[in-house]
Amino acid sequence: MKPPIVWSVAGLDTGGGAGLSADQRAADAAGVHLCPVAAALTAQNSVAVQAVWPVPPEQLDAQLAALADDLPPVAVKTGLLGGVAQLRVVTRWVDRLRERGPVALVVDPVLGATTGASFATEELLRAYREELLPRATAVTPNRREATRLVGEGSAPQQAVALGVETVCITGGDEPGPLALDWLHSPHAQGWLGLPRRSAQHHHGTGCCFATALAAGLARGFVPADAVVLAKMLTASGLQPDASFGTPPGAGAGPVRPRGAFITDPALLPGLFSHAPSSWPGRAHAPAAPPAVEGVYGITDRGAHAAALFEAGLRTVQLRMKRGAQEPGAAWRTRLAAEVQPARDAARRLGRTLILNDHWRAALALGVDFVHLGQEDLLALDAADRADLAQARAQGLRLGLSSHSLWELARAVAWAPDYVACGPVWPTLTKDMPWHPQGLGNLAWWAAMAPMPVVGIGGVLAPEQLVQVAATGAAAGCVVRGLLSTPVADWQAAWRSGAGMPLTPEPGWPRPTLAG
Repeated sequence: MKPPIVWSVAGLDTGGGAGLSADQRAADAAGVHLCPVAAALTAQNSVAVQAVWPVPPEQLDAQLAALADDLPPVAVKTGLLGGVAQLRVVTRWVDRLRERGPVALVVDPVLGATTGASFATEELLRAYREELLPRATAVTPNRREATRLVGEGSAPQQAVALGVETVCITGGDEPGPLALDWLHSPHAQGWLGLPRRSAQHHHGTGCCFATALAAGLARGFVPADAVVLAKMLTASGLQPDASFGTPPGAGAGPVRPRGAFITDPALLPGLFSHAPSSWPGRAHAPAAPPAVEGVYGITDRGAHAAALFEAGLRTVQLRMKRGAQEPGAAWRTRLAAEVQPARDAARRLGRTLILNDHWRAALALGVDFVHLGQEDLLALDAADRADLAQARAQGLRLGLSSHSLWELARAVAWAPDYVACGPVWPTLTKDMPWHPQGLGNLAWWAAMAPMPVVGIGGVLAPEQLVQVAATGAAAGCVVRGLLSTPVADWQAAWRSGAGMPLTPEPGWPRPTLAG
């Protein structure tokens, strides 16, 4: 199968650290084919940029024309463009390419060097704002560049006012124990973070990040997921200095991302609603028995939950939904009536009862484990978040749903007791926009998440549960199948799969939403 094609229209760094050299390293690590197009030539080394010469517009146009028919891109990334004329060559080609089909555009607005040299006149800044950014799928400025784009005195987050749906303001060069990037996209918003890595080899991180984002889009991921991948890939190139030896020059050495980044759990970032001051503790906590393990039953009836406990299930979720027209008092009465037999059986037998959605009601009814969907998290206001955090500090356990890379990153930020990955197969239990994850994504979740992973969705036969167990997941959810197949058969299926070698081996995840 042919790799996706990404064009990078950027500057040539004679020192080999940034620009097209960094883009090539990132593309290789991301498994895409990069077409490097020179928009500007530079005279620079590892210490400073000494001169910049924009490529004549006709030469830039000829490079793109040569590629258009033989190597048409799925995504285009821009870096140092050199001038307004060069920018307009790019916009004309983006428009032509989009007449043929969808093409993503990632703009890395290279407006200056880290040494302080400026590459952008006011005329070029205006062309960015009025001509290039309105065509962009995503823009990846650092904080200084974002401020220049939206105007001095403006908050960098106001870059969303430039009309780009996805803005990621990178913060790797900012101080602090965490490297935090601010993300605003149609699917997710917040602070994407990882513990800061101390590395002398960091030249070209911005170029690397933008190219990795373009590669993620080219592989079919929506922008929020592609940003998670970009964060991981870039961080993989910031290894301790001893890993890459002595820098080639007197200045910073180049960032060198690794293809193995995609299966390194230490690189999975957290997505925080507010800029955190420290990293969640769970990722570095000592190994402990999983909060859930084996067959995880789900039912909407308390008596059925009690019967499942009696039959031998150790974990059952009571999933109850309030009727659209159901009065509050009637709902609370019905919920309490359903919880009671399940709670009593769980306590008597030493089992785990999990209540779906209703965490405040769980506390009132003596249930100490809740499961929340990501939409429930997003619905929490500041007071709710504070109350939930306090309840967790006092012993409330938490499971979270996840369907995409950014939702898994948000789960990392909350550090729950487990995270669910689904739907593994198509399911009729819920109406949702997600494509089935498949066993490959479940195996990736199980290998990457810093907490136990539960496979959920479409498990209708014991043979499927065997496959779920073989991925390395801690537990597998069964809903309708509990009505037709004895608990003992499901437990035997789980034991069979858990004793197998890991299948499939974790590799690249695949997108779960149409890009």
